[in-house]
Amino acid sequence: MSSKNQVTLPVDALGDAGLRTGDELRVVATGPGTLVLTRVDDALDRFAGALDGVFPPDAIDELRAEWD
Repeated sequence: MSSKNQVTLPVDALGDAGLRTGDELRVVATGPGTLVLTRVDDALDRFAGALDGVFPPDAIDELRAEWD
């Protein structure tokens, strides 16, 4: 660990965990000398498109037309 509290993680370990550059990680201390890193899921990626077929194809255009 550096003087700025930074750590370097082995590339193989990151790959095995399915982590990629740009992933947001949550760090939790689970005991003395132990940290657990978990990827934070992007809610937009998770739910985008979840309501396909719920509204007619032109519903958004009709709503936008109401603003004019």
